[in-house]
Amino acid sequence: MVIAIDGPAGSGKSSTARLVASRLGIVHLDTGAMYRAVTLKCLREGIAHTDDGALGVLMSRTSIVFEGSGSVMRTIMNGEDVTDAIRSDEVTRHVSEYCVPAVVRNALVEQQRLLGSRNSVVCEGRDIGTVVFPNAELKIYMIASVEERARRRQKDFAAMGIHKSLIELRAEIELRDRKDSTRSNSPLRKAEDALELDTTGLSLEEQAGIIVERARALSGTNDN
Repeated sequence: MVIAIDGPAGSGKSSTARLVASRLGIVHLDTGAMYRAVTLKCLREGIAHTDDGALGVLMSRTSIVFEGSGSVMRTIMNGEDVTDAIRSDEVTRHVSEYCVPAVVRNALVEQQRLLGSRNSVVCEGRDIGTVVFPNAELKIYMIASVEERARRRQKDFAAMGIHKSLIELRAEIELRDRKDSTRSNSPLRKAEDALELDTTGLSLEEQAGIIVERARALSGTNDN
């Protein structure tokens, strides 16, 4: 089974996908982490998001895998654990730019589809149900108010020892939304057959529970 979770930044996709994967005992395929890893590598090597030639070379020598399960999933790029590094402020500011080039997206989508063909997966991002896995058995489109998303981002940053104001985070989220929804290549949009899930005011346990219940109903399994 492939469970596709889409939605804007800060809507709770990654945390929810991790918990859903843990409860169902399947693989969490974090596409956002993959794009962040590529962004980190490009920033380190000084490669512009407009340089398709250099990006193509970089993608040909970049391997991104996931190790662990549930809340202890780690992102490994070319043997280096970049789980924390890809959540930096700098990567967050630039990741939308490096999501755009077709050479990057095509290479990562190929890897994602390969993983999905070999395992039951929960996969989250911004074009999973529309582009990566258009035939996914279960599609979820998660939304939340900008205020809620800013509070979640602030909590995430605080856990890393980074203190940012809600005003600053709101502005970043609104800018990210505009970039993601207006880009020419695979813009953020809800799949026609996706279930819309508003997570404003919901706990992580509650939103994951809704998805797990749907998945079990589709697969004919129960809670035990």
